[in-house]
Amino acid sequence: MRRILYILVSLGALVLVACGATTSEAVETPAAVPAEFAGATNPFGVEAAAEGAELFGANCELCHGPQGHGDGIAGQSLQPQPKNLATLQAAVGDDFLFWRIHEGKPGTAMVAWNGILTDEQIWQIVSFIRTLK
Repeated sequence: MRRILYILVSLGALVLVACGATTSEAVETPAAVPAEFAGATNPFGVEAAAEGAELFGANCELCHGPQGHGDGIAGQSLQPQPKNLATLQAAVGDDFLFWRIHEGKPGTAMVAWNGILTDEQIWQIVSFIRTLK
C-alpha cells in the first residue's frame, strides 16, 4: 500500500512540475543598452502620455494590444510574441524603451521606428508605456 501511495505522490509531483513549466513565462534579462542610448532620460513627463497614447494606438496596438500586454490581434500570430510592455516597463529604464523602439529588435517583428517616428514621438510613446499596468 505504501509503495502505491509513494508512486502516486511521485507521479502527481511530476505532473505538477511539468504543468508549471509549460504555463510559466520565461523571464528574460533585458539586453544591455548600447552606449549611444545609455543613460537617456525622457524629456517629457506624464503630460506627454496622452500624445503617446494616440501614437501607440496608431502604431503599436495592433501587435502589443490596447494595454500593452502583448495580446494585440496581429501579435497573436507572431513568433516570438510581442513583449508585455506593462511588465517590461517596470524592469527597464527610459533608455532601454527608447532604444528598443528606435532600433527595433532583430529576429522579431519589432521594427525600427527611427525614420518613421521622430525622436519626440518615440519619447511620447515611452511616456504612455510608463502608464501601463
